[in-house]
Amino acid sequence: MSEVHGVTVGEYLAQRLAAVGVKHIFGIPGDYVLGLMDVFLENSLQIIGTCNELNAGYAADAYARLNGVGAVCVTYDVGGLSLLNAVVGAYAELVPLIVISGAPHTSQRHHHLLMHHTTGDYKLQHAIFSNVTVAAVTISNPSQAAAQIDSAIAACLRYKRPVYIEVPADMVHQPCMPLVSIDIPDIPTSNSHALKEAVEEAVSLLSVAERPVIFAGIEFHRFNIESKLSRLLERSGYPIATTILGKSIISEMHPQFIGNYAGALSRDYVRQRVEEADCILCLGALMSDMNLGGFTAHLDENKLINANSDKVRIKYHHYSPVCLGDFVDALTVKLQHKPYESLDIKPASSLLSASFTPEPERKISNIRFYERMNHFLADNSIAIAETGDALVATIDLVMHSNNDFIAQAFYTSIGYATPACLGAALASPDRRVVAFIGDGAFQMTCQEISTIIRYGLNPIIFLINNDGYTVERVIHEGPYNDIQPWKYHRLAEVFGDSWSCEVRTEGELEIALDKALANSDRLSFIEVHLDRMDCCQGLVRLGKALSAMDGL
Repeated sequence: MSEVHGVTVGEYLAQRLAAVGVKHIFGIPGDYVLGLMDVFLENSLQIIGTCNELNAGYAADAYARLNGVGAVCVTYDVGGLSLLNAVVGAYAELVPLIVISGAPHTSQRHHHLLMHHTTGDYKLQHAIFSNVTVAAVTISNPSQAAAQIDSAIAACLRYKRPVYIEVPADMVHQPCMPLVSIDIPDIPTSNSHALKEAVEEAVSLLSVAERPVIFAGIEFHRFNIESKLSRLLERSGYPIATTILGKSIISEMHPQFIGNYAGALSRDYVRQRVEEADCILCLGALMSDMNLGGFTAHLDENKLINANSDKVRIKYHHYSPVCLGDFVDALTVKLQHKPYESLDIKPASSLLSASFTPEPERKISNIRFYERMNHFLADNSIAIAETGDALVATIDLVMHSNNDFIAQAFYTSIGYATPACLGAALASPDRRVVAFIGDGAFQMTCQEISTIIRYGLNPIIFLINNDGYTVERVIHEGPYNDIQPWKYHRLAEVFGDSWSCEVRTEGELEIALDKALANSDRLSFIEVHLDRMDCCQGLVRLGKALSAMDGL
Protein backbone atom coordinates (compact mmCIF):
# COMPACT_ATOMS: atom_id res chain seq x y z
CA MET A 1 0.00 0.00 0.00
CA SER A 2 1.41 3.39 -0.97
CA GLU A 3 2.51 5.91 1.67
CA VAL A 4 0.12 8.71 2.62
CA HIS A 5 1.58 12.22 3.26
CA GLY A 6 0.17 15.29 5.01
CA VAL A 7 -3.29 14.05 5.90
CA THR A 8 -5.82 14.56 8.65
CA VAL A 9 -7.29 11.78 10.76
CA GLY A 10 -10.47 11.80 8.67
CA GLU A 11 -8.55 11.73 5.39
CA TYR A 12 -6.34 8.91 6.61
CA LEU A 13 -9.37 6.80 7.54
CA ALA A 14 -11.00 7.54 4.18
CA GLN A 15 -7.89 6.58 2.24
CA ARG A 16 -7.43 3.38 4.23
CA LEU A 17 -11.04 2.38 3.55
CA ALA A 18 -10.55 2.95 -0.17
CA ALA A 19 -7.28 1.03 -0.13
CA VAL A 20 -8.95 -2.14 1.18
CA GLY A 21 -11.73 -1.98 -1.40
CA VAL A 22 -14.53 0.00 0.21
CA LYS A 23 -16.34 2.21 -2.33
CA HIS A 24 -19.68 2.70 -0.55
CA ILE A 25 -20.33 3.53 3.09
CA PHE A 26 -23.83 2.93 4.44
CA GLY A 27 -25.20 5.12 7.17
CA ILE A 28 -27.32 7.89 8.65
CA PRO A 29 -26.07 11.46 9.28
CA GLY A 30 -25.90 13.01 12.73
CA ASP A 31 -24.14 16.08 14.03
CA TYR A 32 -21.24 14.16 15.57
CA VAL A 33 -20.39 12.53 12.24
CA LEU A 34 -21.21 15.17 9.60
CA GLY A 35 -17.65 16.46 9.32
CA LEU A 36 -16.31 12.94 8.84
CA MET A 37 -18.93 12.22 6.17
CA ASP A 38 -17.79 15.36 4.31
CA VAL A 39 -14.25 14.02 4.31
CA PHE A 40 -15.42 10.66 2.98
CA LEU A 41 -17.19 12.38 0.09
CA GLU A 42 -14.13 14.52 -0.66
CA ASN A 43 -12.11 11.31 -0.92
CA SER A 44 -14.41 9.67 -3.51
CA LEU A 45 -16.25 7.41 -1.10
CA GLN A 46 -19.99 7.31 -1.73
CA ILE A 47 -22.29 7.71 1.27
CA ILE A 48 -25.39 5.55 0.87
CA GLY A 49 -28.02 7.10 3.09
CA THR A 50 -30.42 4.47 4.38
CA CYS A 51 -33.70 4.92 6.23
CA ASN A 52 -32.33 3.86 9.61
CA GLU A 53 -29.14 2.57 11.17
CA LEU A 54 -30.21 -1.06 11.50
CA ASN A 55 -30.89 -1.21 7.78
CA ALA A 56 -27.53 0.43 7.10
CA GLY A 57 -25.87 -2.39 9.02
CA TYR A 58 -27.74 -5.11 7.15
CA ALA A 59 -26.91 -3.47 3.80
CA ALA A 60 -23.22 -3.14 4.70
CA ASP A 61 -23.21 -6.78 5.83
CA ALA A 62 -24.46 -8.04 2.45
CA TYR A 63 -22.06 -5.67 0.67
CA ALA A 64 -19.17 -7.14 2.66
CA ARG A 65 -20.16 -10.74 1.83
CA LEU A 66 -19.70 -9.98 -1.86
CA ASN A 67 -17.01 -7.29 -1.78
CA GLY A 68 -14.75 -8.82 0.87
CA VAL A 69 -15.21 -5.89 3.30
CA GLY A 70 -17.94 -3.35 4.04
CA ALA A 71 -18.35 -0.18 6.09
CA VAL A 72 -21.11 1.59 7.98
CA CYS A 73 -20.98 5.08 9.52
CA VAL A 74 -23.37 6.45 12.16
CA THR A 75 -23.60 9.03 14.90
CA TYR A 76 -23.13 8.40 18.61
CA ASP A 77 -25.36 6.19 20.82
CA VAL A 78 -28.71 6.82 19.11
CA GLY A 79 -27.09 5.73 15.86
CA GLY A 80 -24.58 3.22 17.14
CA LEU A 81 -26.95 1.39 19.45
CA SER A 82 -29.62 1.24 16.74
CA LEU A 83 -27.01 -0.43 14.54
CA LEU A 84 -25.96 -2.98 17.14
CA ASN A 85 -28.14 -5.94 16.10
CA ALA A 86 -26.75 -5.93 12.56
CA VAL A 87 -23.19 -5.89 13.90
CA VAL A 88 -23.91 -8.86 16.18
CA GLY A 89 -25.20 -10.78 13.16
CA ALA A 90 -22.05 -9.95 11.19
CA TYR A 91 -19.91 -11.08 14.11
CA ALA A 92 -21.76 -14.41 14.36
CA GLU A 93 -21.50 -15.12 10.63
CA LEU A 94 -17.87 -14.06 10.05
CA VAL A 95 -18.58 -10.92 8.03
CA PRO A 96 -15.74 -8.34 7.73
CA LEU A 97 -17.54 -5.10 8.61
CA ILE A 98 -15.89 -1.79 9.59
CA VAL A 99 -18.16 0.13 11.98
CA ILE A 100 -17.42 3.87 12.21
CA SER A 101 -19.10 6.10 14.75
CA GLY A 102 -18.87 9.83 15.30
CA ALA A 103 -18.73 10.99 18.91
CA PRO A 104 -18.83 14.17 21.02
CA HIS A 105 -15.74 16.39 21.26
CA THR A 106 -12.97 15.18 23.52
CA SER A 107 -13.31 18.34 25.66
CA GLN A 108 -16.97 17.52 26.29
CA ARG A 109 -15.92 14.06 27.40
CA HIS A 110 -13.23 15.40 29.72
CA HIS A 111 -15.68 17.76 31.41
CA HIS A 112 -18.37 15.06 31.63
CA LEU A 113 -20.97 17.30 30.00
CA LEU A 114 -24.43 15.81 29.54
CA MET A 115 -24.56 16.01 25.76
CA HIS A 116 -27.47 14.99 23.54
CA HIS A 117 -27.40 11.43 22.17
CA THR A 118 -25.50 10.27 25.27
CA THR A 119 -26.28 8.85 28.69
CA GLY A 120 -23.42 10.81 30.19
CA ASP A 121 -21.22 7.69 30.08
CA TYR A 122 -18.79 8.29 27.22
CA LYS A 123 -17.34 4.80 27.50
CA LEU A 124 -20.68 3.04 27.07
CA GLN A 125 -20.81 2.59 23.30
CA HIS A 126 -17.16 1.54 23.05
CA ALA A 127 -17.68 -0.99 25.85
CA ILE A 128 -20.74 -2.48 24.18
CA PHE A 129 -19.14 -2.79 20.75
CA SER A 130 -15.96 -4.27 22.20
CA ASN A 131 -18.02 -7.37 22.99
CA VAL A 132 -19.22 -7.91 19.40
CA THR A 133 -16.12 -6.95 17.44
CA VAL A 134 -12.57 -8.28 17.20
CA ALA A 135 -11.10 -4.78 17.71
CA ALA A 136 -12.58 -1.58 19.15
CA VAL A 137 -10.68 1.73 19.20
CA THR A 138 -11.50 5.32 20.14
CA ILE A 139 -9.37 8.03 18.52
CA SER A 140 -8.33 10.37 21.34
CA ASN A 141 -4.79 11.33 20.25
CA PRO A 142 -4.11 12.21 16.58
CA SER A 143 -0.52 11.00 16.88
CA GLN A 144 -1.82 7.48 17.56
CA ALA A 145 -4.75 7.58 15.14
CA ALA A 146 -3.01 5.96 12.17
CA ALA A 147 -1.83 3.01 14.22
CA GLN A 148 -5.29 2.55 15.79
CA ILE A 149 -7.07 2.74 12.43
CA ASP A 150 -4.65 0.32 10.78
CA SER A 151 -4.75 -2.18 13.62
CA ALA A 152 -8.57 -2.23 13.54
CA ILE A 153 -8.81 -2.64 9.76
CA ALA A 154 -6.11 -5.32 9.85
CA ALA A 155 -8.07 -7.27 12.47
CA CYS A 156 -11.23 -7.02 10.37
CA LEU A 157 -9.47 -8.47 7.33
CA ARG A 158 -7.62 -11.15 9.26
CA TYR A 159 -10.46 -12.49 11.40
CA LYS A 160 -13.37 -11.75 9.01
CA ARG A 161 -15.40 -10.12 11.75
CA PRO A 162 -16.55 -6.57 12.57
CA VAL A 163 -14.33 -3.89 14.09
CA TYR A 164 -15.30 -0.58 15.71
CA ILE A 165 -13.64 2.81 15.15
CA GLU A 166 -14.93 5.77 17.19
CA VAL A 167 -13.94 9.26 15.98
CA PRO A 168 -14.76 12.29 18.17
CA ALA A 169 -15.89 15.25 16.07
CA ASP A 170 -12.83 17.38 16.92
CA MET A 171 -10.41 14.63 15.84
CA VAL A 172 -11.56 14.55 12.19
CA HIS A 173 -9.43 17.48 10.99
CA GLN A 174 -6.43 16.96 13.27
CA PRO A 175 -3.14 16.26 11.45
CA CYS A 176 -2.30 12.59 11.35
CA MET A 177 1.10 10.88 11.23
CA PRO A 178 0.58 8.33 8.43
CA LEU A 179 1.94 4.81 8.32
CA VAL A 180 3.30 3.15 5.18
CA SER A 181 1.15 0.03 5.09
CA ILE A 182 -1.48 -1.89 6.97
CA ASP A 183 0.21 -4.79 8.70
CA ILE A 184 -2.39 -7.52 8.37
CA PRO A 185 -1.65 -10.31 10.85
CA ASP A 186 -0.86 -13.55 9.10
CA ILE A 187 -3.14 -16.50 9.47
CA PRO A 188 -1.43 -18.58 12.18
CA THR A 189 1.07 -21.02 10.75
CA SER A 190 0.07 -24.62 11.15
CA ASN A 191 2.16 -26.61 13.55
CA SER A 192 3.94 -28.97 11.17
CA HIS A 193 3.76 -31.95 13.55
CA ALA A 194 0.08 -31.40 14.35
CA LEU A 195 -0.70 -30.99 10.65
CA LYS A 196 1.18 -34.16 9.72
CA GLU A 197 -0.55 -36.24 12.38
CA ALA A 198 -3.99 -34.83 11.56
CA VAL A 199 -3.56 -35.61 7.87
CA GLU A 200 -2.26 -39.10 8.58
CA GLU A 201 -5.22 -39.94 10.81
CA ALA A 202 -7.70 -38.45 8.33
CA VAL A 203 -6.19 -40.34 5.39
CA SER A 204 -6.21 -43.59 7.36
CA LEU A 205 -9.97 -43.24 7.84
CA LEU A 206 -10.78 -42.00 4.35
CA SER A 207 -8.67 -44.60 2.55
CA VAL A 208 -10.79 -47.48 3.89
CA ALA A 209 -14.13 -45.69 3.60
CA GLU A 210 -16.45 -46.97 0.89
CA ARG A 211 -19.02 -44.17 1.15
CA PRO A 212 -17.14 -41.01 2.17
CA VAL A 213 -18.71 -37.57 1.80
CA ILE A 214 -17.49 -33.99 2.15
CA PHE A 215 -19.62 -31.59 4.21
CA ALA A 216 -18.33 -28.05 3.64
CA GLY A 217 -19.17 -24.64 5.09
CA ILE A 218 -18.78 -20.90 4.97
CA GLU A 219 -15.15 -20.61 6.05
CA PHE A 220 -14.02 -21.48 2.51
CA HIS A 221 -15.73 -18.32 1.27
CA ARG A 222 -14.80 -16.03 4.14
CA PHE A 223 -11.10 -16.95 3.98
CA ASN A 224 -11.07 -17.00 0.17
CA ILE A 225 -9.92 -20.61 -0.22
CA GLU A 226 -12.71 -22.03 -2.40
CA SER A 227 -10.11 -22.98 -5.01
CA LYS A 228 -8.54 -25.39 -2.51
CA LEU A 229 -11.91 -27.08 -2.05
CA SER A 230 -12.30 -27.42 -5.83
CA ARG A 231 -8.91 -29.13 -6.11
CA LEU A 232 -9.80 -31.51 -3.28
CA LEU A 233 -13.04 -32.44 -5.05
CA GLU A 234 -11.25 -33.14 -8.32
CA ARG A 235 -8.58 -35.22 -6.60
CA SER A 236 -10.84 -37.25 -4.33
CA GLY A 237 -13.94 -37.74 -6.47
CA TYR A 238 -16.04 -37.59 -3.26
CA PRO A 239 -19.61 -36.26 -3.23
CA ILE A 240 -20.05 -32.93 -1.46
CA ALA A 241 -22.89 -31.32 0.48
CA THR A 242 -22.74 -27.83 1.98
CA THR A 243 -24.31 -26.11 4.95
CA ILE A 244 -27.09 -23.55 4.38
CA LEU A 245 -24.71 -20.77 5.41
CA GLY A 246 -22.13 -22.17 3.00
CA LYS A 247 -24.57 -22.43 0.09
CA SER A 248 -22.90 -21.40 -3.22
CA ILE A 249 -19.29 -21.81 -2.00
CA ILE A 250 -18.96 -24.04 -5.08
CA SER A 251 -21.05 -24.29 -8.22
CA GLU A 252 -24.10 -26.37 -7.41
CA MET A 253 -24.01 -27.59 -11.00
CA HIS A 254 -20.81 -29.48 -10.12
CA PRO A 255 -21.31 -33.21 -10.85
CA GLN A 256 -20.18 -34.11 -7.30
CA PHE A 257 -22.47 -31.64 -5.52
CA ILE A 258 -25.47 -33.46 -4.03
CA GLY A 259 -27.24 -30.63 -2.18
CA ASN A 260 -27.40 -28.66 1.06
CA TYR A 261 -27.41 -30.77 4.19
CA ALA A 262 -29.32 -29.50 7.21
CA GLY A 263 -30.64 -32.57 8.96
CA ALA A 264 -34.39 -33.00 8.58
CA LEU A 265 -34.61 -29.87 6.38
CA SER A 266 -32.76 -31.64 3.59
CA ARG A 267 -34.10 -33.71 0.74
CA ASP A 268 -34.30 -37.37 1.74
CA TYR A 269 -31.45 -38.44 -0.54
CA VAL A 270 -29.09 -35.74 0.77
CA ARG A 271 -29.92 -36.51 4.39
CA GLN A 272 -29.45 -40.25 3.93
CA ARG A 273 -26.28 -39.93 1.85
CA VAL A 274 -24.60 -37.77 4.48
CA GLU A 275 -25.86 -39.56 7.57
CA GLU A 276 -25.15 -43.03 6.17
CA ALA A 277 -21.63 -42.16 5.03
CA ASP A 278 -18.93 -44.26 6.65
CA CYS A 279 -16.64 -41.21 6.88
CA ILE A 280 -17.68 -37.54 6.87
CA LEU A 281 -15.03 -34.97 5.97
CA CYS A 282 -16.49 -31.84 7.57
CA LEU A 283 -14.59 -28.74 6.42
CA GLY A 284 -15.08 -25.08 7.37
CA ALA A 285 -18.61 -25.54 8.72
CA LEU A 286 -20.22 -23.71 11.66
CA MET A 287 -22.11 -26.43 13.50
CA SER A 288 -25.04 -24.21 14.52
CA ASP A 289 -28.61 -25.32 15.11
CA MET A 290 -29.82 -23.92 11.76
CA ASN A 291 -26.94 -25.48 9.82
CA LEU A 292 -27.88 -28.74 11.50
CA GLY A 293 -31.63 -28.38 10.94
CA GLY A 294 -32.57 -27.52 14.51
CA PHE A 295 -30.16 -30.23 15.61
CA THR A 296 -32.10 -32.85 13.66
CA ALA A 297 -28.82 -33.80 11.99
CA HIS A 298 -27.39 -37.20 12.84
CA LEU A 299 -23.63 -37.05 12.39
CA ASP A 300 -21.79 -39.89 14.12
CA GLU A 301 -18.70 -38.41 15.83
CA ASN A 302 -16.89 -41.70 15.32
CA LYS A 303 -17.13 -41.14 11.57
CA LEU A 304 -16.42 -37.40 11.63
CA ILE A 305 -13.28 -35.53 10.58
CA ASN A 306 -14.00 -31.92 11.57
CA ALA A 307 -11.67 -29.13 10.38
CA ASN A 308 -12.22 -25.42 10.95
CA SER A 309 -10.12 -22.33 10.27
CA ASP A 310 -7.44 -23.12 12.87
CA LYS A 311 -7.99 -26.62 14.24
CA VAL A 312 -8.88 -30.21 13.36
CA ARG A 313 -10.81 -32.67 15.47
CA ILE A 314 -10.99 -36.37 14.58
CA LYS A 315 -13.08 -38.47 16.93
CA TYR A 316 -11.62 -37.43 20.29
CA HIS A 317 -8.25 -36.22 18.98
CA HIS A 318 -7.64 -32.47 18.69
CA TYR A 319 -4.94 -30.92 16.50
CA SER A 320 -4.06 -27.23 16.86
CA PRO A 321 -2.99 -24.95 15.33
CA VAL A 322 -3.84 -26.52 11.98
CA CYS A 323 -5.15 -24.12 9.33
CA LEU A 324 -8.04 -25.23 7.16
CA GLY A 325 -6.27 -24.33 3.92
CA ASP A 326 -3.11 -26.24 4.90
CA PHE A 327 -5.15 -29.28 5.94
CA VAL A 328 -7.08 -29.34 2.66
CA ASP A 329 -3.90 -28.90 0.61
CA ALA A 330 -2.20 -31.80 2.39
CA LEU A 331 -5.25 -34.05 2.02
CA THR A 332 -5.41 -33.24 -1.69
CA VAL A 333 -1.87 -34.56 -2.12
CA LYS A 334 -2.41 -37.69 -0.04
CA LEU A 335 -5.89 -38.93 -1.00
CA GLN A 336 -6.47 -41.52 -3.67
CA HIS A 337 -9.18 -40.84 -6.26
CA LYS A 338 -12.37 -42.88 -5.92
CA PRO A 339 -14.42 -43.73 -9.04
CA TYR A 340 -17.58 -41.67 -9.49
CA GLU A 341 -19.69 -44.77 -10.13
CA SER A 342 -18.82 -46.31 -6.75
CA LEU A 343 -19.92 -43.38 -4.60
CA ASP A 344 -23.71 -43.16 -5.10
CA ILE A 345 -23.64 -39.57 -6.34
CA LYS A 346 -26.96 -38.06 -7.43
CA PRO A 347 -26.05 -34.51 -8.42
CA ALA A 348 -28.30 -31.67 -7.34
CA SER A 349 -28.27 -30.42 -10.92
CA SER A 350 -30.66 -33.27 -11.72
CA LEU A 351 -33.37 -31.16 -10.09
CA LEU A 352 -33.26 -29.05 -13.24
CA SER A 353 -33.60 -31.97 -15.63
CA ALA A 354 -37.41 -31.94 -15.58
CA SER A 355 -38.92 -28.86 -17.15
CA PHE A 356 -41.60 -26.89 -15.32
CA THR A 357 -44.94 -26.62 -17.08
CA PRO A 358 -47.17 -23.91 -15.58
CA GLU A 359 -50.90 -24.53 -15.24
CA PRO A 360 -52.33 -21.04 -15.86
CA GLU A 361 -55.49 -21.36 -13.76
CA ARG A 362 -53.85 -23.22 -10.89
CA LYS A 363 -53.49 -21.35 -7.60
CA ILE A 364 -49.84 -20.84 -6.69
CA SER A 365 -48.56 -23.16 -3.99
CA ASN A 366 -45.32 -22.98 -2.05
CA ILE A 367 -43.80 -26.10 -3.59
CA ARG A 368 -44.74 -25.16 -7.15
CA PHE A 369 -43.49 -21.59 -6.72
CA TYR A 370 -39.99 -22.67 -5.70
CA GLU A 371 -39.91 -25.35 -8.39
CA ARG A 372 -40.55 -22.55 -10.87
CA MET A 373 -37.84 -20.40 -9.29
CA ASN A 374 -35.30 -23.16 -9.83
CA HIS A 375 -35.81 -22.64 -13.55
CA PHE A 376 -36.03 -18.86 -13.28
CA LEU A 377 -32.73 -18.01 -11.60
CA ALA A 378 -30.36 -16.97 -14.36
CA ASP A 379 -26.59 -17.19 -14.53
CA ASN A 380 -24.72 -14.35 -12.86
CA SER A 381 -27.48 -13.60 -10.36
CA ILE A 382 -27.47 -13.20 -6.58
CA ALA A 383 -30.19 -14.97 -4.61
CA ILE A 384 -31.15 -13.57 -1.19
CA ALA A 385 -33.42 -15.46 1.19
CA GLU A 386 -35.11 -13.96 4.22
CA THR A 387 -35.13 -15.81 7.52
CA GLY A 388 -38.14 -18.08 7.80
CA ASP A 389 -39.87 -20.22 5.21
CA ALA A 390 -37.98 -18.53 2.37
CA LEU A 391 -34.64 -19.60 3.84
CA VAL A 392 -35.66 -23.23 4.19
CA ALA A 393 -37.52 -23.36 0.86
CA THR A 394 -34.52 -22.01 -1.08
CA ILE A 395 -32.19 -24.77 0.13
CA ASP A 396 -32.84 -26.68 -3.09
CA LEU A 397 -32.47 -23.76 -5.48
CA VAL A 398 -29.48 -24.76 -7.60
CA MET A 399 -26.78 -22.08 -7.69
CA HIS A 400 -24.72 -21.96 -10.89
CA SER A 401 -20.97 -21.33 -10.90
CA ASN A 402 -21.30 -17.55 -11.05
CA ASN A 403 -24.28 -17.26 -8.69
CA ASP A 404 -24.13 -16.25 -5.05
CA PHE A 405 -26.56 -17.03 -2.25
CA ILE A 406 -26.92 -14.69 0.74
CA ALA A 407 -28.90 -15.38 3.90
CA GLN A 408 -28.47 -15.08 7.64
CA ALA A 409 -28.47 -18.82 8.20
CA PHE A 410 -26.93 -18.75 11.70
CA TYR A 411 -27.99 -15.51 13.43
CA THR A 412 -31.33 -15.50 11.52
CA SER A 413 -32.45 -11.94 12.22
CA ILE A 414 -35.84 -11.40 10.58
CA GLY A 415 -35.81 -8.29 8.39
CA TYR A 416 -32.31 -8.79 7.00
CA ALA A 417 -33.15 -9.42 3.35
CA THR A 418 -34.65 -6.12 2.12
CA PRO A 419 -31.66 -3.95 3.09
CA ALA A 420 -29.38 -6.80 2.02
CA CYS A 421 -30.77 -6.32 -1.50
CA LEU A 422 -29.47 -2.75 -1.38
CA GLY A 423 -25.99 -3.77 -0.24
CA ALA A 424 -25.67 -6.67 -2.67
CA ALA A 425 -26.83 -4.64 -5.67
CA LEU A 426 -24.27 -1.92 -4.95
CA ALA A 427 -21.47 -4.43 -4.38
CA SER A 428 -22.14 -6.21 -7.69
CA PRO A 429 -23.87 -3.73 -10.03
CA ASP A 430 -23.42 -5.97 -13.08
CA ARG A 431 -25.44 -8.80 -11.53
CA ARG A 432 -29.16 -9.00 -10.76
CA VAL A 433 -30.38 -9.62 -7.24
CA VAL A 434 -33.38 -11.93 -6.80
CA ALA A 435 -34.82 -11.89 -3.29
CA PHE A 436 -37.42 -13.99 -1.48
CA ILE A 437 -38.92 -12.14 1.50
CA GLY A 438 -41.80 -13.05 3.79
CA ASP A 439 -44.49 -10.51 4.62
CA GLY A 440 -43.73 -10.42 8.35
CA ALA A 441 -40.02 -9.80 7.84
CA PHE A 442 -40.72 -7.22 5.14
CA GLN A 443 -42.78 -5.11 7.54
CA MET A 444 -39.69 -4.68 9.73
CA THR A 445 -37.37 -3.11 7.15
CA CYS A 446 -39.53 -2.27 4.12
CA GLN A 447 -38.34 1.37 4.06
CA GLU A 448 -35.18 0.34 2.24
CA ILE A 449 -37.24 -0.20 -0.92
CA SER A 450 -37.10 3.58 -1.21
CA THR A 451 -33.28 3.56 -1.06
CA ILE A 452 -33.11 0.84 -3.69
CA ILE A 453 -35.26 3.03 -5.95
CA ARG A 454 -33.31 6.17 -5.05
CA TYR A 455 -30.07 4.68 -6.37
CA GLY A 456 -31.64 3.22 -9.50
CA LEU A 457 -31.02 -0.43 -8.58
CA ASN A 458 -32.87 -3.28 -10.25
CA PRO A 459 -33.45 -6.26 -7.93
CA ILE A 460 -36.40 -8.58 -8.39
CA ILE A 461 -38.16 -8.97 -5.04
CA PHE A 462 -40.71 -11.72 -4.46
CA LEU A 463 -42.84 -10.73 -1.47
CA ILE A 464 -44.23 -14.02 -0.12
CA ASN A 465 -47.56 -13.04 1.41
CA ASN A 466 -48.84 -15.85 3.61
CA ASP A 467 -50.52 -13.66 6.18
CA GLY A 468 -48.14 -13.38 9.09
CA TYR A 469 -45.25 -15.08 10.83
CA THR A 470 -45.50 -18.55 9.35
CA VAL A 471 -42.09 -19.57 10.68
CA GLU A 472 -43.40 -18.89 14.21
CA ARG A 473 -46.77 -20.53 13.52
CA VAL A 474 -45.12 -23.87 12.75
CA ILE A 475 -43.27 -23.67 16.07
CA HIS A 476 -46.22 -22.52 18.19
CA GLU A 477 -49.43 -20.85 17.04
CA GLY A 478 -50.83 -17.82 18.79
CA PRO A 479 -52.44 -14.44 18.02
CA TYR A 480 -49.02 -12.79 18.30
CA ASN A 481 -48.16 -14.34 14.91
CA ASP A 482 -50.80 -12.24 13.15
CA ILE A 483 -49.86 -9.00 11.39
CA GLN A 484 -51.81 -6.22 9.72
CA PRO A 485 -52.32 -7.16 6.05
CA TRP A 486 -50.80 -4.62 3.65
CA LYS A 487 -51.24 -4.09 -0.05
CA TYR A 488 -47.56 -4.80 -0.43
CA HIS A 489 -47.25 -4.42 -4.18
CA ARG A 490 -48.52 -0.84 -3.97
CA LEU A 491 -45.73 0.22 -1.62
CA ALA A 492 -43.13 0.14 -4.37
CA GLU A 493 -45.12 2.76 -6.28
CA VAL A 494 -45.40 4.89 -3.15
CA PHE A 495 -41.62 4.88 -2.73
CA GLY A 496 -40.84 5.86 -6.33
CA ASP A 497 -40.18 4.71 -9.88
CA SER A 498 -40.56 0.93 -10.01
CA TRP A 499 -42.73 -1.84 -11.43
CA SER A 500 -44.89 -4.03 -9.23
CA CYS A 501 -47.81 -6.44 -9.32
CA GLU A 502 -49.54 -9.16 -7.32
CA VAL A 503 -50.10 -12.76 -8.46
CA ARG A 504 -52.31 -15.57 -7.29
CA THR A 505 -52.18 -18.10 -10.13
CA GLU A 506 -49.39 -19.76 -12.07
CA GLY A 507 -50.52 -17.97 -15.22
CA GLU A 508 -50.25 -14.58 -13.52
CA LEU A 509 -46.82 -15.52 -12.21
CA GLU A 510 -45.57 -16.33 -15.72
CA ILE A 511 -46.69 -12.94 -17.01
CA ALA A 512 -45.02 -11.24 -14.05
CA LEU A 513 -41.74 -13.10 -14.58
CA ASP A 514 -41.58 -12.01 -18.22
CA LYS A 515 -42.20 -8.39 -17.25
CA ALA A 516 -39.61 -8.50 -14.45
CA LEU A 517 -36.93 -9.79 -16.81
CA ALA A 518 -37.74 -7.10 -19.35
CA ASN A 519 -37.79 -4.43 -16.63
CA SER A 520 -34.00 -4.48 -16.26
CA ASP A 521 -33.37 -0.86 -15.27
CA ARG A 522 -35.43 -0.56 -12.07
CA LEU A 523 -36.93 -2.47 -9.18
CA SER A 524 -39.43 -5.24 -9.93
CA PHE A 525 -41.65 -6.14 -6.98
CA ILE A 526 -43.94 -9.19 -7.20
CA GLU A 527 -46.35 -9.97 -4.36
CA VAL A 528 -47.05 -13.72 -4.33
CA HIS A 529 -50.18 -14.79 -2.45
CA LEU A 530 -49.98 -18.12 -0.64
CA ASP A 531 -52.32 -19.72 1.87
CA ARG A 532 -51.49 -19.00 5.53
CA MET A 533 -50.00 -22.42 6.36
CA ASP A 534 -48.69 -23.22 2.88
CA CYS A 535 -45.00 -23.60 3.63
CA CYS A 536 -42.25 -26.02 2.69
CA GLN A 537 -42.13 -29.36 4.50
CA GLY A 538 -38.64 -28.61 5.74
CA LEU A 539 -40.03 -25.71 7.77
CA VAL A 540 -42.68 -27.95 9.28
CA ARG A 541 -39.97 -30.39 10.39
CA LEU A 542 -37.84 -27.53 11.73
CA GLY A 543 -40.81 -26.12 13.63
CA LYS A 544 -41.42 -29.44 15.35
CA ALA A 545 -37.74 -29.72 16.28
CA LEU A 546 -37.54 -26.18 17.68
CA SER A 547 -40.86 -26.57 19.49
CA ALA A 548 -39.56 -29.69 21.23
CA MET A 549 -36.28 -27.95 22.14
CA ASP A 550 -38.13 -24.95 23.58
CA GLY A 551 -40.62 -27.10 25.49
CA LEU A 552 -43.64 -25.64 23.68
